[in-house]
Amino acid sequence: MSDKEKSRFVPQDELNRQKEFAKKVREVLSSLYPNGYTPHAFVHSYGCQQNVSDGEKIKGILFSMGYQMTDKPENADFVIYNTCAVREHAEQRVFGNVGALKNIKRRRPNMLIGLCGCMTQQEIVAEKVKKSFPFVDIVLGTHVMHKLPEIIYTKLTGGKRVIDISGEEGIIAEGLPILRDGSSKAWIPIMYGCNNFCSYCIVPYVRGRERSRKSGDIIAEVKEVVASGYKEITLLGQNVNSYGKENGEISFPQLLRELNALDGDFRIRFMTSHPKDATRELIDAMADCEKVCKHLHLPVQSGSDRILSEMNRKYTVDDYLKIIKYAREKMPEISFTSDIIVGFPNEQDEDFEATLELIKKVGYDLLYTFIYSKRPGTPAAKMEDPISDEQKSIRFRKLLSVQEDIAYKKLSDMKGKVFKVLCEGEGRTMENSLCGRADNNVMVEFESTDKSLVGEFVNVIITSSKGYVCLGEIIK
Repeated sequence: MSDKEKSRFVPQDELNRQKEFAKKVREVLSSLYPNGYTPHAFVHSYGCQQNVSDGEKIKGILFSMGYQMTDKPENADFVIYNTCAVREHAEQRVFGNVGALKNIKRRRPNMLIGLCGCMTQQEIVAEKVKKSFPFVDIVLGTHVMHKLPEIIYTKLTGGKRVIDISGEEGIIAEGLPILRDGSSKAWIPIMYGCNNFCSYCIVPYVRGRERSRKSGDIIAEVKEVVASGYKEITLLGQNVNSYGKENGEISFPQLLRELNALDGDFRIRFMTSHPKDATRELIDAMADCEKVCKHLHLPVQSGSDRILSEMNRKYTVDDYLKIIKYAREKMPEISFTSDIIVGFPNEQDEDFEATLELIKKVGYDLLYTFIYSKRPGTPAAKMEDPISDEQKSIRFRKLLSVQEDIAYKKLSDMKGKVFKVLCEGEGRTMENSLCGRADNNVMVEFESTDKSLVGEFVNVIITSSKGYVCLGEIIK
């Protein structure tokens, strides 16, 4: 490995050093909680699947230090919130939940409270926590998660709160312990950071520039989880289509083909794909690889070229529709989901109507829709925005109504078709039922009380639909 490649990774010596701190934390906890008591930790991740994956690593690190997990903060000796900075509402929820811990900590004086993730990487947020939440013991940013053992040891032995939002931007910590949330679905990051700098998005400022993991490490991790019985692998990145570009690794379509060739009964998903980098090579790989789900999450954000330009998205509506057209030619059964922002600064009626028109043209199976949230530090936050909140809400409701009609027809058209479904657990709309996702990402619910099916693939014929869920029967 060249010196340049080495600079992208946390050195093994540093990782070994953190393992020693983990051992020291175990010793401190044994003296702090005697008589065989095992301290408990509560970890909650907000936001995207990347945060969920980071949360699994945090749990793994804490487990290596002697903590057991709990799903209730009031029962925890260490509570850590892994935060999201994409929308203001998420930040407000974090502060509200942290504030609620104050009284719990009064009753449990040894309790530690920590904050980490994208939100805390912002200096303005770290300063707010420092001044307004003195009972928070630990604050760490996105680049120092691997140092959690050292940070906890410093707090336990020194008494003073620890705030660390430093770290070398752009490094990757391989080999961290992972405590996965489920037993059938695994989240596997293939890259970190983002180079796109969309005008509304804070992610590049808090996650850093794009850096890709080595393909060998990714393939080894996929082999490991498949051997452990995981049936669905989701590859993660802010823009998976940029994988390998900055370090000369194989391309993302090539990575898909490598993973598809691995032995085992499993399927592959990925997110997120930026439309400007979604190539025919990607679509061809999806079509050729039988283990890759025929579902593409392709965030368009707006159907107006003017707004797309203001967003710095670097593609036009026509560019986007060409991708959709080619994908449908190669995979007639493919499903599409997308993200839409309503009420971007100075969005006019004609811009919004163009978005509705695009939604009708594509016919999305599902949309993730948001009213624009101003993020301080981004170019969009400085743009004039004369459109009222009331008008944005009216547009938002109209968009939802249009999409509901499309989704209802899509689900109705699935009646009589058979899908391979990964059973995930109990159903939500019917009694004595189980549910899971089909290859096309649609939630399917079917009559069964056989819990042994959870984590297994089953073939289900669709009989009807309810809301955004298909209902069906198992084909033996």
